[in-house]
Amino acid sequence: MVIVGAGEAAARAASTLREAGYDGPVTLIGDEPHAPYERPPLSKAAMTAESLDGPPSILDADRLAEARIDHLAGRRVSRLDLERRLALLDDGSAFPYAKLLIATGASPRRLKLPGADDGGVLYLRTFADALALRERLKPGSQLAVIGGGFIGLEIAAGAVERGCGVALIEMAPRILMRGVPAEVAEIVQARHETAGVRILTGVAIDRIERQGDGWAVRLADGTAVDCDLIVAGIGAVPETALAQASGLAVENGVRVDGTLRTSDAHVFAAGDCCAFPHPLYGDRRLRLEAWRNAQNQGALAARNMLGQEECYAAVPWFWSDQYDLGLQVAGLADAGNRIVRRESAEASFFFHLDDAGRLVALSAIGLGNVVARDVKLAEMMIARRLAPDPAALADPGAKLKTLLATSSPALATAA
Repeated sequence: MVIVGAGEAAARAASTLREAGYDGPVTLIGDEPHAPYERPPLSKAAMTAESLDGPPSILDADRLAEARIDHLAGRRVSRLDLERRLALLDDGSAFPYAKLLIATGASPRRLKLPGADDGGVLYLRTFADALALRERLKPGSQLAVIGGGFIGLEIAAGAVERGCGVALIEMAPRILMRGVPAEVAEIVQARHETAGVRILTGVAIDRIERQGDGWAVRLADGTAVDCDLIVAGIGAVPETALAQASGLAVENGVRVDGTLRTSDAHVFAAGDCCAFPHPLYGDRRLRLEAWRNAQNQGALAARNMLGQEECYAAVPWFWSDQYDLGLQVAGLADAGNRIVRRESAEASFFFHLDDAGRLVALSAIGLGNVVARDVKLAEMMIARRLAPDPAALADPGAKLKTLLATSSPALATAA
């Protein structure tokens, strides 16, 4: 078994192969010099921890050796010979495979602006990126963040905690346009502004230019945001070069079926790089950049590489920590057309219903981890396609555990 990539999905797949009893060779091939490590802390704890000695490991050298997983670090697979079942590396070597998993992840979307490639813009994806950014986030320095999504906001929060001044620029009408309702975005924006972050929304950027020892983000209206450093967090692009070079189907990611099998029967894909149909949402084709999705898909792909035929149906889930706030989203908020709001002393909950009354998502935000239990219960309701009473959802005294037990499935669902 050969796994191309050495991130969350790849590590979970390799471990699952061993847990499932596979005793043959397992080879992980990754282009970074490190053993598999967690990426979510790079935009969270890595920004605020007192020291950062190494990446947060998933499988360190000892665990890799114990599981008899061969890890080839700093190597790149350039093409698959699908007919002969060979993974061909840049250095001319080749690895035969019975089954192969593509878990190459995604890379930061690059800014396409005049001056963006002149050295003033950093991106965050790897541990090396986190080290470079952390080194330059000095107390008193001024940071401009381009992008008001989760990554940009987490970096902004981390920079504030390191004593930096922060301006965040978002071209859309509000922050967090994808995946959460406007009410959640308002709560997050208010918390950032309380911390001193200057947030500019609905603005266009004309160019980036050097200004003395620093930089200026020149806006379309002629004004400028002066700073010492710029970080761009404007989304990610799936790493599909290997799939394309090998003749595999690509559609906003490596195209797979419900079992995560690609257009070649012996090749699977999992994690941020793959686009898959989701049965809970009318087989809508999704590509999810999420930690839990990478874990779940890596494990399922491994089982299917061993001959099972499981279809992927896990409820999408995402979280973000900013200052003292914890935000969690279960399901797909944009699949709903009605929002029911519930308020408690420490949290706000937004239940997303479709036109059949079925619960399709929950967006929740509160202090610390206070929303976790209710989000988990909502996940179970979403998975069971339940249509809970909207009045009960809005009532903070109505227990979600009771609604989980008493609600009926929706009679029909929106496609």
